[in-house]
Amino acid sequence: LPQTHNGWTLQNNLNFPHAIGAIDGKHVSIRSPGHSGSDYYNYKGFYSIVLLVIVDAHYNFMFADAGGKGGISDGGIFRNSRLHYKLENKLLNIPRAEPLRIPYKIPVPYFFLGDKAFAFTDYCIRPFGGLHPPGSYQRVFNYRHSRARMPVENALGILANRFQVLKGPILLEPDVAKHIVLTTVYLHNFLRKSTSNNSYAPPSSFDRIVDGNLVQGDWRNNVPLQNMLSISARTPDRLMKIREHMFFLTKTLFFVL
Repeated sequence: LPQTHNGWTLQNNLNFPHAIGAIDGKHVSIRSPGHSGSDYYNYKGFYSIVLLVIVDAHYNFMFADAGGKGGISDGGIFRNSRLHYKLENKLLNIPRAEPLRIPYKIPVPYFFLGDKAFAFTDYCIRPFGGLHPPGSYQRVFNYRHSRARMPVENALGILANRFQVLKGPILLEPDVAKHIVLTTVYLHNFLRKSTSNNSYAPPSSFDRIVDGNLVQGDWRNNVPLQNMLSISARTPDRLMKIREHMFFLTKTLFFVL
């Protein structure tokens, strides 16, 4: 992860104001662990550990943590993670909230783009819940939010597609399995930055926009890793106002990008 304010602001290239990365989590299947199997038995009916990641706009993993017990509620997995501790205690040196542009004065935090498995906080923005009519600001916001999260969805999809061990079940105890999972993440980043990138992840691997239409990447032809479960969490009014402010202040940007 970046170590300075400037390093974080350089990550703000996801075509979404103040977004510094996209966060996601997936269940990775393992065999039933000895003596503590129920702790790892998840809501989908299989044993798993959870991989939490943050991905940048270039489909590289900025952060990865594996080993969370699949039987814990997905919201609890994040709350018990090292990443959550550092975010809550402001240990990651993320820049302070600031206005999106002059002359507006409402401070908007820098944040990660999360889906409905993550609560809406000062460091993680999630889409509007519920169904919204076409053309509504909530629906447009959610569309832009989803587009900006494409790198994390694609990075995890390509990871699972290229490293078949992640299809599982991994026939090892959790403490060993987590190292296998993290090794695939390190190899992904290494290969993405090497001369083997076009073999590892050719352009057809990725979701892409062609003439305004979404063309799905090749990784979607295979069964992806299991998502974390959505959580219900009331969004504080203060954060709701920030989300609405972001849309109305940047609605031209949202429609054009």
